[in-house]
Amino acid sequence: MINPLLDFSGLPRFADIRTEHITPAIAQLLAAGRAAVGQARSDDTAPTWRNFVQPMEDANERLSRAWGQVSHLNAVMNSPELREVYNANLPLVTQYFAELAQDQVLFEKFKQLRNDPEFDNLNRARKKIIENELRDFRLGGAELPPEKKERFLRIQEELSALCARFSDNLLDATNSFALIIDNADEVAGIPDDVLQTAREAAEKDDVATANGPSAVTSHGARWKFTLHAPSYQPVMQYADSRALREKMYRAYSTRASEIGTPAPPSGNVTDWNNTPLIGKILALRKEEAQLLGFECYAEVSLATKMAATPKQVLDFLGELATKARPYAECDLQELRQFATDKLGLENLESWDLAYASEKLRLERYAFSDQEVKQYFPETKVLPGMFKLVEHLYGITIVPAEESAGIQLWHPDVKFFHISDAKGKLIGQFYIDLYARPSKRGGAWMDDAISRRRIGVEGSGEQRVQIPVAHLTCNFAAPVNLNGQIRPALFTHDEVITLFHEFGHGLHHLLTQVEDLGVSGINGVEWDAVELPSQFMENFCWEWNVLTDMTQHVDSGVPLPRELFDKMLAAKNFQSGLQTLRQIEFSLFDMHLHSAFDPDGEKTVLQLLDEIRKQVAVIFPPEFNRFPNSFSHVFAGGYAAGYYSYKWAEVLSADAYSLFEESSACGVVNTETGARFRDEILAVGGSRPALESFIAFRGREPKIDALLRHNGMAGAET
Repeated sequence: MINPLLDFSGLPRFADIRTEHITPAIAQLLAAGRAAVGQARSDDTAPTWRNFVQPMEDANERLSRAWGQVSHLNAVMNSPELREVYNANLPLVTQYFAELAQDQVLFEKFKQLRNDPEFDNLNRARKKIIENELRDFRLGGAELPPEKKERFLRIQEELSALCARFSDNLLDATNSFALIIDNADEVAGIPDDVLQTAREAAEKDDVATANGPSAVTSHGARWKFTLHAPSYQPVMQYADSRALREKMYRAYSTRASEIGTPAPPSGNVTDWNNTPLIGKILALRKEEAQLLGFECYAEVSLATKMAATPKQVLDFLGELATKARPYAECDLQELRQFATDKLGLENLESWDLAYASEKLRLERYAFSDQEVKQYFPETKVLPGMFKLVEHLYGITIVPAEESAGIQLWHPDVKFFHISDAKGKLIGQFYIDLYARPSKRGGAWMDDAISRRRIGVEGSGEQRVQIPVAHLTCNFAAPVNLNGQIRPALFTHDEVITLFHEFGHGLHHLLTQVEDLGVSGINGVEWDAVELPSQFMENFCWEWNVLTDMTQHVDSGVPLPRELFDKMLAAKNFQSGLQTLRQIEFSLFDMHLHSAFDPDGEKTVLQLLDEIRKQVAVIFPPEFNRFPNSFSHVFAGGYAAGYYSYKWAEVLSADAYSLFEESSACGVVNTETGARFRDEILAVGGSRPALESFIAFRGREPKIDALLRHNGMAGAET
């Protein structure tokens, strides 16, 4: 039987993939890639798209698809065996693509292709791909002398290994902590559905420990709490026990640090400590930048983004911080006063913030997140979200039939088809919604297959390859309550997260570009890639949208208008604090990769403290080790790019304001939706993001809509 990782005839064969398939498949695909590159290098004929670009693109796509499947499984079904094989092959894949980026012969051929008169006859997408390739060769070290190329290559390999280790440490440290409670007084205030999940988790542990069901009844009521979001967040928000909140906060905020939970079996805390990895990652990024002739890594990062310089980003963040700070100070003062007067908390600690905020919201707006959550069962949220985008973009979304033979990596995963107005299949996607120990935290979208035009083997014909996406979240799963399975219930914030990731998915799935390098999210500037995702979040605040996606889990009634109005009134509750928090993280990231010296006397924590003193109004305790879990920057693609969330939020709010301006028939306007689809989603990375925004909005972006949406329109500059 063919190795499933070498089968590109259709969807990934997740159920068939075994760890023993990975190494031989990657070895074969790397050999095929090198053969294609060798042929491209040695061909004496003038390079064209067909004889030069296409063969390498074909080979590299197969490698990327196979490795993408391995990487995806490592993120959602992590195991010691899979991790070992993944980490063994990661440097090989990294080395291959790093070598490609340094190949002087290929670089010269791309230059030749760019300077050929035929370049002007290429379509817009292919021109953009060639321009991007020339840029990426320069950023990949192609112009370096041989000895510096070798060092640059080693840096790429070391960085990929260190970032993978950072992610592994964080996952292991998160999974290692569990708190078992057998005193009902300690769990007072925590919602019933959260307690039920915690009770089931404790019972599973009892069964596993005793190897028999008798252990379940050998104790009184027991609850198991973990640091995974569906368990941790409700404890921090609702638990009346301050001691419990502090214990959970301390464990969460020291994950993967020198003072966190030690790793078994050695019990050595350094086994999962990300602090030394942070220093090494920063030093290597700085060295990489200097090899390329840049002052700092931030300049390297911004070479592929909308923002031009670190100063431009810092000025943008500084302006936003100035506007947000008065609101944040007011938010904090109100919270402290409430905590003192109503909760008896004279000193508001970090582990009190979520709890006190929830109590204040309940008093001020007469509703709680838990009350709202009962109206958002998964069984209504997903169809409601699909109905919205179907209406906006003229598409149809249907679940795959169970008999279709589609392979999933976990029983909880669902698969859907997207068709256009004529019934033609244009995209497919997986949704994996629930948290589990084998899955890294957070929420994300990733591509499984990208849209492109490909040849049909043996026929001389061509067809369009259908794009496929993964949508991944970490929500609480359905629970068995009093013998009945209740559907998964989402907080409104989790609904917003789901819409956010689906926005990314639609960017990938609704593209009309047929050239791989700029199809969907490929080639889109990183600080613009959040535009479609954050744009989607706005619809979660529209009454006409929510009425189609809410139903009380017990009574079956939709969300009452009165409760929605309370939610709307509370929309910007503590928005000043939330905005400053994101700015703090963004400034920390940008300073780390611009002016910070990883070999200097100042530590990463000291830098973070300095930034907090400049912009923050809330200061965590000294034991907090936030950098050690900042995976966006140290294990993801956001190094010197975390500001992208705020940058793109300006774009998304301004884009959504056009829907508001044309809302005579409601913001779910099909005409404006078609324009957003055609000018933003469909074009992918085939043109600069600013051009796409102007084509949609009719002008360059303004910050006004963002401030208005966040209730800060009257902020003083």
